[in-house]
Amino acid sequence: MQSSPRRTQAWQGASWLLGLISLAALAGVVARRGDIERFARLLHALAPGWLVLGLVLQAGTYACVALAWDLGLRQNGIHRPVRELLALALGKLFVDQSVPVGGVGGTAFVVATLHRHGVPHGACLGTLVLNLLGQYLAYLVAAGGVTGSLWLAHQAHAWMLGITGAFVLVCVAAPLVMVLVLRLGRRLPRSLLRLPGMAPLARTLADVPAGMLRKRRLPAIAALNLALIALDAATLWAMLHALGLPAPFRHALPGYLLALMVTTVAPIPMGLGAFEATGVAALTSQGVPIEGALAATLLLRGYTTWLPMLPGWLVAHRALRRMR
Repeated sequence: MQSSPRRTQAWQGASWLLGLISLAALAGVVARRGDIERFARLLHALAPGWLVLGLVLQAGTYACVALAWDLGLRQNGIHRPVRELLALALGKLFVDQSVPVGGVGGTAFVVATLHRHGVPHGACLGTLVLNLLGQYLAYLVAAGGVTGSLWLAHQAHAWMLGITGAFVLVCVAAPLVMVLVLRLGRRLPRSLLRLPGMAPLARTLADVPAGMLRKRRLPAIAALNLALIALDAATLWAMLHALGLPAPFRHALPGYLLALMVTTVAPIPMGLGAFEATGVAALTSQGVPIEGALAATLLLRGYTTWLPMLPGWLVAHRALRRMR
């Protein structure tokens, strides 16, 4: 009975190790091909104004998440303060990073917290499912637009197309499975329930209110998720400018989005190493110096992952203490 948890822990440990090895390998490549002194000079000459702009842009990403959840809750006739949803978004980020199980930990945290505030369990799940569908839709639109622009500019490399293909496959398959389970409900064939993970998914989605997919909030939620992608890419653009590298936004967007794609499909917690390597490769392929590409990608990681960890821990700790 204990073999499954042990296998899970072993898999997570191996994933973290693989991520750290990838990050060390990237540092080795940059040290060999780049100029360490230039890398240090770039970081030493950071422009404070652009760093502040990065904070503002990241605040906008949490506003997008909160507004998307608000739309989903309102669809179920439920109103919660947006500031409460903003705090919840921070807490979810901390739980997702601390318990890297594909976002399941953070999702469970959001459902439990909203339920404690009086939101019905089904409405919580419905809100998160609707947001996931909007997120995948935004991913597909962004991937299509960025790949098309790279192709027209003759900058689409084979490795970029491979990553995009795998990413699109995930973004199409995951929503189709969710929609299939929601549509069929208890009429789902037993042969499908035998597939790995299908039975727990069916039990979870059984509480989602009927008619969720017939509502018309999905395009607005997708637009908010698309804005979130743009704000994260704009943060990378601001970090390049902070380093004194005035690269255009059209270079920062593929750099961020391709790194996000790898993080989505790679079996590594937070895409550690893979995110940085892909971001650096995408930026350097567009003419950004390798030292600047690495510095900008690491700064972006600091803004999107490490900087929010402390406030996220405070929110999650307070919420979990109240639940007890």
